[in-house]
Amino acid sequence: MQNLDFSHLYSNAVGFERMARELEGAFAQKNSAYPPYNIEKRGENSYSITIAVAGFERDELELETEQGTLKVKGRKVPAEGERHFLHQGIAERDFELAFKLSQHVEVQGAKLEHGLLTIELARDMPEALKPRTIPIGKSDSLALPS
Repeated sequence: MQNLDFSHLYSNAVGFERMARELEGAFAQKNSAYPPYNIEKRGENSYSITIAVAGFERDELELETEQGTLKVKGRKVPAEGERHFLHQGIAERDFELAFKLSQHVEVQGAKLEHGLLTIELARDMPEALKPRTIPIGKSDSLALPS
C-alpha cells in the first residue's frame, strides 16, 4: 500500500490540518478505494477531488453535503439486454465515498468529463475570522477605562 504524505497541507493552509490528518487515517485503514480518486491543492484556498467514474452517466451519480461531509454516490443502472464479456476490466458496481470537509470549506461545483468527476472546493473564511492589522497609536491617544 502506498503511504501518502499530507504534511505539505499543514504548513500552507491553516484549517486543513484536521482534514489532512483524517485523510491520512482513511488511507491507513483502507487497502483499496473504489473508485480511485485524487485530492489536489489548486491554490491557497482551493482544492479539487477527481474521481474516476468510467462508465457512469450524470444521472447515475449523486453529490450531497451534510454536516461537514461530502458524499459521492454512484448507482449503476443495469444494461438492457444480455451481455457476454470475453474480458471485463471496467467495473460497473455501485459505490459511495465520503470526504470530511474542514470548517469553512464548501463545494463550489462539479463536472463530469472523459470519465472523470471533478469536484471543486474552496475555503471561504468569514470576515470576522480573517486576520486584520491593528494600528498602534500613541500612548496619550488610548482611553483607559477607569
